[in-house]
Amino acid sequence: MHAGVISSRLIFEEWIRPCARFNAVLAAIGGCGPVAVLPEKTRIAFQVRMSFAQVSPRQRWLEGHLVLARRVPRARFRRIDGISRRNHAHHFRQVTAGQIDSEFRDWLRKAYAVGSQEPLRTNGNAKPAT
Repeated sequence: MHAGVISSRLIFEEWIRPCARFNAVLAAIGGCGPVAVLPEKTRIAFQVRMSFAQVSPRQRWLEGHLVLARRVPRARFRRIDGISRRNHAHHFRQVTAGQIDSEFRDWLRKAYAVGSQEPLRTNGNAKPAT
């Protein structure tokens, strides 16, 4: 193989593909409303009033979680951790940018509502966003 082909492939595998996955998540989250993007050492968190999502870029996928107000068991979530009665971290692994579909965007909107603490701002009897 020609050295230029190997370099181009490595650039695609290590930078362009992971960036495309991250950019797809970022665009979907940005569609929910204003958000603070908080880069940390090993992850990138997204916050409104509280953190509602995070991603950790890996070479071949993104790992992350969304905080939803109740458990939403789905095959796309690798596990669900209860943080509190109204906060459940739903862990996912995103391999392709195409996995950011309408169902995932709906979960992002619900996580954004949790992050903006909407259930707490309405009234004490309001049902939490799912």
